[in-house]
Amino acid sequence: MQDEEQNDEQQPGEDAPEEGTPREQQEVTEQQGPEERPPSEGGTPERGTGEGEPPEEALSEDAATEDDTPAEEQGGDDPRASESSGSERGKKKEDVVPGAELDPIAIEPERELDAEERARREAEEEERLRRERELIGDEDQAPVSAAPAKLEGDASYSATGKRKSSVARVILRPGSGTIQVNKRTLEEYFPRSYLQSVAKQPLAQTGYEGNVDVRVRVHGGGISGQASAVRHGIAKALTEVDPALRPELKRRGMLTRDARVKERRKAGLKKARKRPQFSKR
Repeated sequence: MQDEEQNDEQQPGEDAPEEGTPREQQEVTEQQGPEERPPSEGGTPERGTGEGEPPEEALSEDAATEDDTPAEEQGGDDPRASESSGSERGKKKEDVVPGAELDPIAIEPERELDAEERARREAEEEERLRRERELIGDEDQAPVSAAPAKLEGDASYSATGKRKSSVARVILRPGSGTIQVNKRTLEEYFPRSYLQSVAKQPLAQTGYEGNVDVRVRVHGGGISGQASAVRHGIAKALTEVDPALRPELKRRGMLTRDARVKERRKAGLKKARKRPQFSKR
């Protein structure tokens, strides 16, 4: 009977839970995992009691999400809207007139010149004419002969004048003083007054300007060289009309063939004497 009572006393003790040692309890808690804390205590329900993210990382993630959202919205727009906007821009560009934004050019009306301005311009014109007279050499020079020789009705005198690469063939005949150059008048062929005075210089200084007709055929060179060639030819023809004119025309340099011509280009140079830029290295 005593053995049965002892067995009955042991059976309720087996049904009671075992408390165990403190080390066993710690292991059990580690296996179960950390307890979840509400968001107010610094943890998230997903991550448990782990340390919260730094504020800088959180701000960077928020900015990245904000930047991604407009791009997605733009990518989802209708392509027709973009085409319509492009067509509208093209129409606006076509409607704008080039240079419409520029200010108009203001043309000032011609103002009346005062006395000082007119005097200044007249002085400049007189100075220009004086320089031209100095170049042709007829200033302070009297005519070579006061009485030009009389020419027969059917007489003709020819000569050839040269300057640079221009060649002029001149024919003098008795007449009223008309001058034709390549079947055109002197004023039409040489529009500059300076070139006209150069071509007529021998006739003006010898006094034959209104007594002979001049026919000239000239070719080669430029307009300035042709005018000098005509002067050379007329001077040589006048020496045949009156041989006494030769010394004076020679002294004034009208019978001398001007040998000055453009210098030829040399090999390795750009021009006659112009060299390429020197490079040390």
